[in-house]
This record gives sequence, structure tokens and C-alpha cells, in this order.
Amino acid sequence: MTFDLLKARLRQGHQTSGFPREPIQLPQRYRGRPLLDESRCRDACRACADACPTGAIATNPLRIDLGACLFCPLCEEACPEGAIAYTQDYRLAATARADLVVSSQESKLAAQLDARMRKLFGRSLKLRQVSAGGCSGCEAELAATGNVVFDLGRFGIQFVASPRHADGIVVTGPVTTNMDLALRTTYAAVPTPRIVIAAGACAISGGPFAGADASHNGMPADIPVDLYIPGCPPHPLTILDGLLRLLGRLDVNAPGDAKGSNTLYQL
Repeated sequence: MTFDLLKARLRQGHQTSGFPREPIQLPQRYRGRPLLDESRCRDACRACADACPTGAIATNPLRIDLGACLFCPLCEEACPEGAIAYTQDYRLAATARADLVVSSQESKLAAQLDARMRKLFGRSLKLRQVSAGGCSGCEAELAATGNVVFDLGRFGIQFVASPRHADGIVVTGPVTTNMDLALRTTYAAVPTPRIVIAAGACAISGGPFAGADASHNGMPADIPVDLYIPGCPPHPLTILDGLLRLLGRLDVNAPGDAKGSNTLYQL
């Protein structure tokens, strides 16, 4: 039995991705950062905005709120002029809520923490995940960051069982009425200084549950958020990219960064 296991492991070979040093080949069906071409928009055309199930699209000027976007193809399919096209750019995370509203102009990626916070968390970051009414989609993708392909632990980032052992929290779900107290209790239990990450459209804006009686439309306004990771759900690479940028582990000014390649810095 042991010999058979060894043979199977040898056949599997090296499974961990080369991110962030090597380009990642994503499936053709993957939809990442949308590319907007406002010059193709027709006056008074609202086909894309009318098709959006979460009201994430505005026109005149054309822009998309990635914090509410479900990355479905409905707007792309509805636009008669092809003004919206989803790319395979997985770099979506931002440190300011306003930076998630993208237009045809250059978008802002997540900025790094200040020097004091990077010194504390740059080499070892422990996170407690809070599912505040999520559907388990974002939770599944967060779990996938720890598998052999993405291997979150190689960057010194781990999920822990207790907020007392955590440096911050990762929140998923629209923050339902029944989970509001649990979220606040968990946040209060994390020793300061702490960081807060909102992962997925629901945690950022309420997603498809925005406006529902039992939904608080995402993170409460009185809990400061350090990193927004959009998606429904966000891809593990989007999560990794956002975390490493927040910790100052990626060179955001590298010439190749605009093309999707990154330089990893060991702190």
C-alpha cells in the first residue's frame, strides 16, 4: 500500500503553481477584470445597465462597480456595441472602496499597509474567517487557497480557529441580521492592531442579496476594511494577489506588473 502511494505521488509530480513568479494559465471561461471602451457606447443606451442583476453598471460615463459585480456575462452579451469585455486579469483587489468602481481609465490595485503593519504581519499573518451568511461559494474559494495548487501557507499566511490567535478577519456573506453580533464579537476578540478583509460581492455590497430584509448589505460601516476582494466568488489567485499586495510582498511598480507578472519580495 505504501509503495502504491509513493508511485501515485511520483506520477502527480509538482502541483504547486508558480504564482507569482510565473504566468498562470487560467481556463478560457474565466472572467476577470472588465475592459471598458466608452467610445463604443451609443447615446442613451442602457442595455448593459438594464441587464445587470445587481445594478453594478452605470452609464454616461460607463463604469462598473466591481464590489457589486457578479462577473456574469449578461452585460457583455447585452451590449450591442461590444463596449464591455471581460479579460483574464485576476488582479481585482483594492484597499479603498472607491477604487472598485472602474471605468475606461487605468484602475488602481491594492496598496500596501504602512511600514509598522508590514513589519508586524509581512512574514506571518494569521486570519480568522467569518461566514456572515454566505452561500459557501466564497468560503470554498478561501479553502482552496490552502490546497496544494495555491498553497497559501508558503507565503506565511494561515487561517486559524480562534480570533484570539488571529491578526485579522476575512468576512464573507452579506452580513445577515443573525450574523451581525457574531461578526462584531469576533472582530472585538482579535487583538489590536488588526486587519479586516471583505471577500466577495456579498461582503462588499450585499451582492445579489442587497436590499433584502435580512441582509445588512455587506460590512457594517463602523468596522474599517483594509482590503476588498471582489468576485462571486473571488478566484484563489485574486485572493492571493490581494493579500500579497496588502503585505507589500509584490512589486506593484515592476515593469511587467501591467502585463500580469509580479516580483515576489521576501521580507
